[in-house]
Amino acid sequence: MRTTLATALMLTAALGLAACDKKSEDKQQDAQAHAEQAQKKMDQAQDKVNDANKENAKAQDDANQAAAARAKEGTDAATPGSTMTAPAPAPETQAPAKN
Repeated sequence: MRTTLATALMLTAALGLAACDKKSEDKQQDAQAHAEQAQKKMDQAQDKVNDANKENAKAQDDANQAAAARAKEGTDAATPGSTMTAPAPAPETQAPAKN
């Protein structure tokens, strides 16, 4: 009777430990899935940052081209026979000095 009781107790303990191990395996798989999902999100975020940098570079190029065009138009206005007039200077807006 003692051997059957001891065997049943050991079998119950072994099954209990096996059940606990399965939960930890499930948690490990869940953790791995979350880590993969986080990595995908990080990759997507990096792609968006790269796209934004490309757009900023394009905007800077456009601004440089516009500045070059304005400079060229300014030199064209100074040539004789040109019908373009120079812009009027901005009025000074200083507050009167207090004594």
